[in-house]
Amino acid sequence: MYAIKAIYDGTNLRPIQQIPVNENYEVVITFIKPIKKDSVRPPFKYGSMNGKIWMSDDFDAPLDDFKEYME
Repeated sequence: MYAIKAIYDGTNLRPIQQIPVNENYEVVITFIKPIKKDSVRPPFKYGSMNGKIWMSDDFDAPLDDFKEYME
């Protein structure tokens, strides 16, 4: 059994999370609560944060503050 969030606009059902299966499944749709139209976000797109997050080259280097615990 899998559960995902989706938005129903009165005509279409639009997933807002990735669907974890690629084969035919029987589904049950439960309407939880109405949402305000201005709170609907566009679906997540893979790679949309590319180049916006970085990690320093020494990210996993030992910290001097914990040196006494590492000996």
